[in-house]
Amino acid sequence: MGRDSELLASASILVVDDEAGMRNFMCRLLAPRCKRVAEAESAEAAARLLEAEPFDMLLLDNIMEGRHGLLWLQDLRASGYFGEVILISAFADLDTVIQAMREGAADFILKPFRANQILNAITRCLDRAHLRRENFLLKRQLHSLPARDGGVPDLLVGQSPALAVVRDMVERLAPLPTTVLLTGESGTGKEVTARALHQRSPRADKPFVPVNCAAIPAEMIESELFGHLKGAFTGAASSREGLFFYAQGGTLFLDEVAELPLPLQAKLLRVLEDKRVRPVGSERELPVDVRIIAATNVDLEQAAASGQMRRDLFYRLNVVNIHLPPLRERPEDVAPLARQFIAEISHQFGVPPMDLDPARIAELEGYEWPGNIRELRNLIERTIILGDRPRASTSAPVASADPASQTLEAVERAHMLNVLESVGGNRAEAARRLGVSRKTLDRKCAAWNV
Repeated sequence: MGRDSELLASASILVVDDEAGMRNFMCRLLAPRCKRVAEAESAEAAARLLEAEPFDMLLLDNIMEGRHGLLWLQDLRASGYFGEVILISAFADLDTVIQAMREGAADFILKPFRANQILNAITRCLDRAHLRRENFLLKRQLHSLPARDGGVPDLLVGQSPALAVVRDMVERLAPLPTTVLLTGESGTGKEVTARALHQRSPRADKPFVPVNCAAIPAEMIESELFGHLKGAFTGAASSREGLFFYAQGGTLFLDEVAELPLPLQAKLLRVLEDKRVRPVGSERELPVDVRIIAATNVDLEQAAASGQMRRDLFYRLNVVNIHLPPLRERPEDVAPLARQFIAEISHQFGVPPMDLDPARIAELEGYEWPGNIRELRNLIERTIILGDRPRASTSAPVASADPASQTLEAVERAHMLNVLESVGGNRAEAARRLGVSRKTLDRKCAAWNV
């Protein structure tokens, strides 16, 4: 199947035309090629369909009885509809075409047209939309952990009983639309597990959109998630889709969900229950089809008890819980993970892979790993760069002391302060390298009087 056929096969299209013959022709042409095709004889009938479910594209006749297509397109864009629109008309002049483009039409097709002409126009629009969203998501995922071969990502490797439980849960839950809550310490592989759930699901051909809730300023997060209309707030020079719309048909991964401000938690709860979002500045709610996977490294039940988390949102997110065990509780997985990181990073840097002798493996397995899998990977990368052999004690500034003799808090403190020093005190960069939120790092530093 070629790229154009793949784009069509995953698309949902609404044909809006007051001529029954034209609707019949378009539906017969598109139905065998597309995921879903629906028809409406008027703008009013089409609006009712759009209220009920999302569509990737509208094929909209301009001159119809009742409301003309161009006038309805203006209202659609003003209410926050971000899908692709191709305007079709038997009568048009240059001014009409220009106005259609200004109102957000992706293309303008004159009747009569041939089948291949409209198919080419549709695939061009779908391709542009796909590339625009793919570029946006790639920028957001620049620092995300890699996955391979479309299956369970490589960090879910190992033979420990604890990891076997995680793998079994992934296999059982992936095909279902159920909301999943991932819990565990930072660096235990929550995003990797979320990707595994997505890649094994029927939504695998649609976007996986990760969102670090702690990394987005509180005043911007509603717009980031739900989108906004032009002029909705100072600086909103144009309308923009939110992350829910970028994830349409796929999976939205809300990492560090406990960091969401309480007012937004209420709005997120409503979205989870109604499957509808309201862009900032819009009076209209739009349907969305998104699976939610949330993650946290804090005790959400305790957060709910203290008022940091809404209880109703906690219960809505915690439909099924997968707990990611810390690396110190599965030492038998350290060596397979280390070997994998050595192979990946050596290939990336174009250097021969190093060997791990039994003494080094024993040392790595005996370390507490306060930074979990992320700390192990960082250690391997640093070791390959420096051309040494990986010693667990060098991953924290305790080279002169046996890590096993240190308390977990002492090792964590030493490691965090070492990373903070290495980036010149830049807490945002230190938090990114450590795999924790800026709030978490600030809280730790305050506790340590740093």
